[in-house]
Order: sequence, then structure tokens, then C-alpha cells
Amino acid sequence: MTTTTQAPPKTGSTVSRSVLARVWPPVLAVLVTVGLWWTATTVLSPEHSLLRRTAPQHVLPAIADLHERGVLVADAGISLWRLLIGLAIATVLGVPIGLLIGLSTRIEQAASPVVQFLRMISPLSWTPIAIAVFGIGNQPVYFLVAAAAVWPIMLNTVAGVHAIDRGFLDVARSFHATRGEQLRVVIIPAVRDHIRTGLRLGLGTAWIVLVPAEMLGVRSGLGYQILNARDQLAYDQVVAIILVIGVLGFAVDFLAGRLPGRSLNSRSYR
Repeated sequence: MTTTTQAPPKTGSTVSRSVLARVWPPVLAVLVTVGLWWTATTVLSPEHSLLRRTAPQHVLPAIADLHERGVLVADAGISLWRLLIGLAIATVLGVPIGLLIGLSTRIEQAASPVVQFLRMISPLSWTPIAIAVFGIGNQPVYFLVAAAAVWPIMLNTVAGVHAIDRGFLDVARSFHATRGEQLRVVIIPAVRDHIRTGLRLGLGTAWIVLVPAEMLGVRSGLGYQILNARDQLAYDQVVAIILVIGVLGFAVDFLAGRLPGRSLNSRSYR
């Protein structure tokens, strides 16, 4: 006969120490980074260098000034909207094509060289063609964002199909499930987590491509505001917008990592 002992409940001080242990390393890393930033731009840079305009004591007021002028909120919203549209296009294309390739060995063998060739081309390389086809405006930006995000979504969908336990498909066939029923009941729930991973990877790539894409023929968005500030030699505003881009990218990735999703296997064993 064995006896089990329960761990003592955590006290308030134990919880506080645990939270502090998780919080202080990133806080310290941020403080060290800001300190190095200040040292490089204030102490080490030449006296009349434009680099001094990018010091923290100049950039933080620039963020407040851009916010008061209504630049940050409006252009951040426009950039996020373009990101959402591009991701939606990439998902609509990437998931069905990934399912098709993953479910057919012959199609995968035929498509593999083309997919591997196209995905190694930088999305920004398509810029002249996108402008020639779609003209100036939002459409080329949507195209470039979708071109950046479609490959991670597609390839992760293919990987999800390959990872399906074939026993589930055999059970579905034994119940005379049609191809559509197999797709709806077995395959799509099984690849949902892989699609979520592809979306997160595609999101990171798309966010990187979005900013330079907004420097080409549009007059709004965070990428355009960087060019606008550079033309005015307002390098404090350039760095301010760069910081906003980094914070927004971090926030979007954080939210994407918490999208709901469960695999078919984890659901089946409950």
C-alpha cells in the first residue's frame, strides 16, 4: 500500500518570488539594451552626427509628437489592415493547395520543384511586376504580403497532412465516409495546429515585407512614414516609427501564438 503526499500550497511570498524570477530577466535585458543604445548614440557618436538625434532622449518625445499629430494610430491601423488582407489571401491560397499537395503523392512529386523554386525568391523581387500588373496603391502591397506569407502556410499544411495517423483515415473509410467527409471530420481537424504554426511563421515574414512594400507608391502606413521622416532628416522620428513597428510586431506575434487550436489526436484521447 502506497501513500501519496500532496505538495504544500504556494504561499504569497513563494508566488511573488516565482513571478519575479520570470519577470526580471527580460526587464534586465531591455534595460541593458536601452543603456547600450544610449551609450552608442550619446557617448560614442561624434558631436555633430545625425546619430545623436536617434538617442532615447530624442526618440521618446518624437513618439509623443507623432501620436499627438495622429500619425501613429492612423498609419499603424492602415498597416495592420494591409497585413490582415495579405494574410487572408495567403491563407485562402495556401491551405487548399497544401491539402491538395499533401493528399496526393503524384501531385506532390510534380509540384515540389516549382514550389521549392518559387519560395526561394524574395517576395520583394516581385515588386516591379506587382506595380506593372496592379498599378500604384494598396493592391501591390497586398500581393507582396501574400507572396511572403503563402509559403509557410502551404508547407505547414502539407506537413500536417503527412503527420496524420493513417488509422483515422482507415476508420473513416470503414464507415464509408466520402472524400468530403474525410476532409471535414478527419483531415482539417488534424492539420489545424500545423496551419496555426504556418500562420504564425507567415505573419512574421509578412510583417517584415510589409514595411518596405509600403515604401513603394503608397502615401500611408508605417513604411511610408519612415520615408517621409527620412526626407525631412527627422531621424528621431525614423527611429520612433521603427520602435513602433517592433512593438506592434511583437504584439501581433504574441497574439498569434495564442490562437485557439487542438490537434485531432489530443481531442481523440480525451
